[in-house]
Amino acid sequence: MSELLVDFITSLDGCASGEGWPGFWGLEGPEYLGWLGEQPKVTYLMGANTYRLMSGFAAGEVPAGQDEFRPEEETSVDELTQASKVVFSASLEEPLSWANSTLVRGNAVEAVRALKSEDSGLLSTIGSLSLSRSLLRAGLVDRFRVVMFPVITGATGAERIYDGYPDVALEMIDHRTFDGRIQLVEYRPRVLEYPPLGAPG
Repeated sequence: MSELLVDFITSLDGCASGEGWPGFWGLEGPEYLGWLGEQPKVTYLMGANTYRLMSGFAAGEVPAGQDEFRPEEETSVDELTQASKVVFSASLEEPLSWANSTLVRGNAVEAVRALKSEDSGLLSTIGSLSLSRSLLRAGLVDRFRVVMFPVITGATGAERIYDGYPDVALEMIDHRTFDGRIQLVEYRPRVLEYPPLGAPG
């Protein structure tokens, strides 16, 4: 049976991106990039918005405010192109132009439940905030990993990750610091019906 990892890179205040900021907030270092290069092979899960954004990067569309990709960004996009990807969308049309991408229509939660039972590899979300939230609510997420970059994007932050989440208890299973500034935390999540002091009497 597959494991499902929800994987985010965020600012300290929980935003997935910020207007005017480069990829990795421009703060990736050799330790972090080395760790990225050591990650096991995964099948990435994403929704239509993430697919449109990332496939655009793969086709050479440079993020707003940049003249060209930095080498670290090019490497990241190239690795994503080579990886297997499952895209959940009712609006995209086949065939998908991004290599190694499979389009799945219908209920994403049920499709991921089936993928987990049929395969033995690692599944991982990339971006796709609403998809990740739905999978967590459904109890399908085995590991929840966040890499926090040392910036607060109070004025420019976008894609607030935790808005709309249920209450979740998190059991830490890993943590480390990269390059003296980037913090990884990894948990086993457990969705709560109610907070500890809110249990029905």
